[in-house]
Formats: sequence, C-alpha cells, structure tokens
Amino acid sequence: MGSATREALARAKAALSAQQGQVDLTTGEQLFAAGRAIGDSAQLRAALADPAAEPAAKQAVVAKVFSGFTPAARAVLDSVAANSWSSSDDLLAGIEELGIRATAESAPAGTDLVSQIFAFGSAVTSSAELELAVGSKRGEPTAKAELVRRLLGGKASAQAVEILSSLVQQPRGRRISALVRFATDVVADQSDAIVADVTVAQPLGSAQLERLANRLTGQYGRTIRINQIVDPAVLGGIRLQIGDDVIDGSIAAKLHDLRLQLAG
Repeated sequence: MGSATREALARAKAALSAQQGQVDLTTGEQLFAAGRAIGDSAQLRAALADPAAEPAAKQAVVAKVFSGFTPAARAVLDSVAANSWSSSDDLLAGIEELGIRATAESAPAGTDLVSQIFAFGSAVTSSAELELAVGSKRGEPTAKAELVRRLLGGKASAQAVEILSSLVQQPRGRRISALVRFATDVVADQSDAIVADVTVAQPLGSAQLERLANRLTGQYGRTIRINQIVDPAVLGGIRLQIGDDVIDGSIAAKLHDLRLQLAG
C-alpha cells in the first residue's frame, strides 16, 4: 500500500466515522455497489483514480453517477474521490474496505460477525465443490452472490450475508480464504479488536479459549477475537497467527525442525 493510498483511506475512514448515527446496512450495500460499478467501468475507474484530476471534478462524477445514494454513502464516496490513491486497484480495495466497515457498523449490538464470516469460510474451503462454485472465475457474479445468500439464509446476520455476497462478486483475484481473512480483520478492527487464528489438532474448550484470548489481549493491548482452526496435521500444540506475527508451537513444526537439524 503506497503512502497516497494510506492517507486517502485514513481520510475516507474519518468521513465514514463522521456519519455516526447515519450509517445503516443500506450505506454498506451502496458502497459495495459503487465498488462494483467502478470496477466494471474502465472509464469511471480511470476518472476517479486520476491523480492529476481536480478533486471537485471527481466529486462531480460521483454526484452524477451515484446521485440516488444516501447522504452517508455519498459523503464517503466524496472523500474517496477527493483524495489521491496510489493506483486504481487501491481505490477499489479502499471502497471495499469502507463497505465492510459501514456494514459492520450497522450490525445490531451483540452480533458476532467475525465468527459468522469465519464459519462460512471454513464450510466453503472444506468442500472442493463448494469452493469452486463460490470462487470460480468463470461463474456469474450475481449467481455466486445468490449461492452465498442461499447457504447463509437463516444462519447468519444480514450484515454477514451482505459482506460475503459482495466479496464473491468482486474477488479481484483472491481465493475465498483470503477474502474471509480480509473481511474478518476489517470487521474486528472496526470494533477495535484484532483476529487471532489458532490452529490446533483437537478443539480447545471454551475455558481454554477464554484464557488464551485474555492472555493475548494483555500482550497486544487490544481485544482479541479467536478463530479456531482444527487441523489434525499439526499433531499437537498450537499454531498462532495474529496479522504478520506467527508463533508455531505445534508438534508438526517441531518435528520438521528436528528433521532439518538431522539432515544438516
């Protein structure tokens, strides 16, 4: 991510925060729709990502194309247009993140979006047929979105359905596991938390998970949301990943290190 993108995204996030009380599920839906419209139009993408264009001119494009959007969505898109992005891809990624944040912000109190999104990702990646149906480059975007809605109907919040159905329509070359990881990270960050992927051979009990989360919260200074991944291949111990930090205390990793030492 270039410096221009970091600054533009920070300002757009501030614009979203400034709409406090006005952000609802429609805001998120419209931001996702804007991202798809811009992604599908080379002309629109070039106009909004042009670093040489005047901010007012780009905002005029937003006003014309997205005139039917709510004031909250328009305010965020105005900020996106007013700032320079390092590339058109970064602009699309920024709108996607803002859509996730707005959608997460609209969730009723107590909604566990991180768990809902992660559970969907686990279900899809455990089935080659399902992963192909959701992630195929040849599939129609609207058909993939409808499949997500059918799979999650009655099992997840409207916010989780919106985030996931929107991501599969515009994956931008990412597999479902990467889409889910990005979404959970953004959703957690919106509530000032971070996600920890904990991979174990056997499921940890609720008390163990709570103790681990409390310990990690103390170390990182932010609330930790744990995604538990059960993988018999680790044999025992724990593999922990938080952002770019990886702590591999699994037996499989120790055996691998031992083999390397004996081979050397």
